[in-house]
Amino acid sequence: MNTALFHGDLVNTSRIIYTPSDFAKMSLFHIQEIGTLQATKPHTSKRENLVSYLFFLVSSGSGSLHYDGKEYSLSAGDCVFIDCRHPYSHSTTENLWNLSWAHFDGPTAAGIYRKYKERGGLPAFTPKDFDAYQDAFRRLYRIASVESYTRDMEINAALSHLLSLLMADSWHPEEAQTGTKKTGMMEVKNYLDEHFTEKITLDDLAERFHINKYYLTRIFKEQIGVSIMDYLISIRITEAKNMLRFSKMSAEEIGIACGIGDVYYFSRVFKKVEGIGVREYRKQWG
Repeated sequence: MNTALFHGDLVNTSRIIYTPSDFAKMSLFHIQEIGTLQATKPHTSKRENLVSYLFFLVSSGSGSLHYDGKEYSLSAGDCVFIDCRHPYSHSTTENLWNLSWAHFDGPTAAGIYRKYKERGGLPAFTPKDFDAYQDAFRRLYRIASVESYTRDMEINAALSHLLSLLMADSWHPEEAQTGTKKTGMMEVKNYLDEHFTEKITLDDLAERFHINKYYLTRIFKEQIGVSIMDYLISIRITEAKNMLRFSKMSAEEIGIACGIGDVYYFSRVFKKVEGIGVREYRKQWG
């Protein structure tokens, strides 16, 4: 690790250049570089083809981000989350900005970024709780600054927390008109949570909620993150696991009780989801 203070013509920076262990590179979210900067003159920074993901927040001042052919205006209270394999640039205005940033990567970072984009996450956004992002950054910087045998694990946990914040904010605030759709999908989700033991079809749901079943399928996946049937299977299997562990019911009884059906279909679905059979699961966890 190398901590550096730099006072230049364009910026004053405090940064930590971090070299994670081989274990961290292979298994964990890991920091590549983290720091803060105060611009001293208007300027533009450009990069491309970095195997890295960049998060930064604007503490004060203003500027812009150019990414994927679009320009985003930034001011105090805004955040940025981008894949640095794509060319990008950011510029401060005469209202010189103060930034806090972290470059990071990890074996599952690409999948998480894809999910972020699928859920509507934008490269630049105004979060609901800017203080939460500042706190997450300070925690990450503090951990990276202190020698510790468990530092790579602590950095992984801190980055996971930051990514959780980003995923929770992945819907662009300007899309307020989707509020009715969101409410509607939460009603569908709540209905599934309460009635999963019953026979449920897309046609039934479409009729109950007065919505086209194809539109319902698409919007539910956009809003909840999984298809209706996958969500239904998930809560049914969760209930089945609970019954296998804490009841003496037979597999046939459990399949019917959790809404999956006969024992053969139940056994097939259970093994597909859990990777082991019903009997093996009960033996291991019961």
